[in-house]
Amino acid sequence: MGIYTPSQQKRYLNLANKLLRYTLCMRKWMWFLSILIIFLSAGAFAAGKAIILDLSGPIGPATQDYIERGIAYAENQQATAVIIQLNTPGGLDSSMRGIDEAIIKSTIPVITFVYPSGARAASAGLFIMYASHISAMAPGTNIGAASPINLLSANVANKSNESVEEKKMMNDTAAYIRSLAQLRGRNAEWAELAVRQAASISANEAKQLNVINEIADDYPQLLQKIDGHIVTLQHSTVTLHTNNVSLEQMPQDWRYQFLAFITNPNIAYVLMLIAMYGIFFELSNPGMVLPGVAGIIALLLVLYAFQLMPINYVGLLLLILGIGFMIFEVFVSSFGVVGIGGLIAFMIGSIMLFDVHDENYHVSWSLIFTMSIISVTFFFMILTLAIKSHKSKVVTGQEGLIGSEGIVLNVMNEQVVVRVLGEIWEARSSIMLDRGDKIIVTNIHGLILTVKPIDTETRNSGE
Repeated sequence: MGIYTPSQQKRYLNLANKLLRYTLCMRKWMWFLSILIIFLSAGAFAAGKAIILDLSGPIGPATQDYIERGIAYAENQQATAVIIQLNTPGGLDSSMRGIDEAIIKSTIPVITFVYPSGARAASAGLFIMYASHISAMAPGTNIGAASPINLLSANVANKSNESVEEKKMMNDTAAYIRSLAQLRGRNAEWAELAVRQAASISANEAKQLNVINEIADDYPQLLQKIDGHIVTLQHSTVTLHTNNVSLEQMPQDWRYQFLAFITNPNIAYVLMLIAMYGIFFELSNPGMVLPGVAGIIALLLVLYAFQLMPINYVGLLLLILGIGFMIFEVFVSSFGVVGIGGLIAFMIGSIMLFDVHDENYHVSWSLIFTMSIISVTFFFMILTLAIKSHKSKVVTGQEGLIGSEGIVLNVMNEQVVVRVLGEIWEARSSIMLDRGDKIIVTNIHGLILTVKPIDTETRNSGE
């Protein structure tokens, strides 16, 4: 074992102290780096995904509910953004405004992407594009044609043909799209042109005219192009960081499918007829149970559907009156006058049932014609059976005894006792009767029958 001089001991001691300080310093840096990595990983996990909502087809109550729930889900998940994949011909004004309101109130950015190629953002879709914080389109898509008036019923180009109601609707819709354009800093002049003259443009034209923000071939390119965009939410300004976000699609669940089914105008129309006919059958034949149960279930479903849809109550009243008149024809024969009037009211009410200027939310003509034929055939069959029953002989009650045959049981002075249809009756006769004579009932007064012998002619000739 060597012996160190005092100078060597001092040098080694200083070296050991430096090594100890270096080790402690490294441990601090390792702790700091570990905490930083954990923090950054947690932040990336919390805000590193975008929720995709698929809005395809006509816009209605089901799509409004789906988009509202999707935005709420994304907010709860603290997602980076919501991406609405849009491809729609338009839809209900009330549902479109509900979707716009949900987008404007959203606490996270909402990006609307018209995708894939061949898709469109027509009519109500244009308003959703303008309400969104970022709007993008794929090549080969189009946007516009946002006139609120049904082109089948009014000539938009000819202002003199517009009614006061149509002018009010047009001006209100134009003001609404201008307000959305000003909110998002987009082209308000072209948007109003799309409303007033049903203008429509391609994706490239939309980008040039500042109608949309970006054009992207697919989702990776979309996320890359919108990265760094600054969007204004309700109470804050956010810079988008979308380069490395993951995508999560929120599927259209059973609730969406159910709402889409019952709010289909044709389905709602059929459910209403099932409700009416089911309740009518149950009231006409108490105890059948099945028609009543089916009618009540259909009635509850159709009331829920009508709550979500714009109903023309004049059309609904005409439809109910039409069915009522056809039923009334069964009980009070008017030689078809009331029934024909009911059929006309039924058809007009069916056409007017939904108060909306959108061809996607009208009952189809083929269904109206089919149900009209079925209703007329059904009530004609009932009317025929009712007429036959009125003409047939009464076989029950006291009236059923008239024309029935019987036999004399006993004759005591003017009192005659007879048996008719197995029952004992007191009878009167203008012709003398003997015990055992066969008789026929000609009338009835209270509990006394008026009878005559069946062989009246033979008895008279014998006398």
